[in-house]
Amino acid sequence: MQRQRTLGSKISCVGVGLHSGKEVRLELKPGAVDSGIIFIRTDLPDRPIIHATAANVTATLRATTLSENGAKVFTVEHLMSALNACRIDNCEIELDAEEPPVLNGNSIDFFNMIQQAGVVEQGKERKIIRLDKIYRVDGEEGKRFVMALPCDTFRVSFVSVNPHPLIGIQYGDFEITADVYAREIAPARTIVYEKEIDALRSAGLGLGGTIENVIVYNDAGWLNALKYPDELVRHKILDVIGDLRLAGIFNCHIVAAASGHALNTQLAKKIYADFC
Repeated sequence: MQRQRTLGSKISCVGVGLHSGKEVRLELKPGAVDSGIIFIRTDLPDRPIIHATAANVTATLRATTLSENGAKVFTVEHLMSALNACRIDNCEIELDAEEPPVLNGNSIDFFNMIQQAGVVEQGKERKIIRLDKIYRVDGEEGKRFVMALPCDTFRVSFVSVNPHPLIGIQYGDFEITADVYAREIAPARTIVYEKEIDALRSAGLGLGGTIENVIVYNDAGWLNALKYPDELVRHKILDVIGDLRLAGIFNCHIVAAASGHALNTQLAKKIYADFC
């Protein structure tokens, strides 16, 4: 029997949102048994709650957005990824803006916060999803897909395809444990093509992005040093781990090709609908 898990204590940080550029204070708190992962907008009247479930996904443009009770939070995937890697069932996430802080553009700071707060077992059995079939979502003309296969462990195999010759095709395959995640996945940052930056900012996106928290490349090369030669695909794995947590906690083998938030969350919705 697996027991539910939450944080041993509360912990907080401050920063700016990746897309909004707004200052935000984030606090992670222990959650009650069966409460799940919930976001609480402390800056809004009545402190509306947004449950971190696939049913509440309302947008996936450059990030995953959740909406409920007239409020929203977006770019939740990095934090959700760290919570999934640590197998946290219940957690209250208070924030005074609509987007968690980007910090270093990855999930290692969130992972370290969870470890610093401590992880404790609770007095009730975990509801773990046990897949009994293959779930799959396909994108445009079959060139993109993501699927979840029954598996006794948590594994991700991902093929990233980028037409730029500097990047090309990257492949990552990891069995996800907390140690592997912290060492191989969590430090991987998000990425942007330099020529896209002005258009993104004109659309109100990437306003909190800097050379410190985003990998930037152009036709001549990288503008900042990589942490891994295949950092892009590792960040894609980070994202899918976060997006799939919206369906619940389960072991599976995630296999994906050129998938993004839209396909990831569609898959999460399918699984969530069957089990929740």
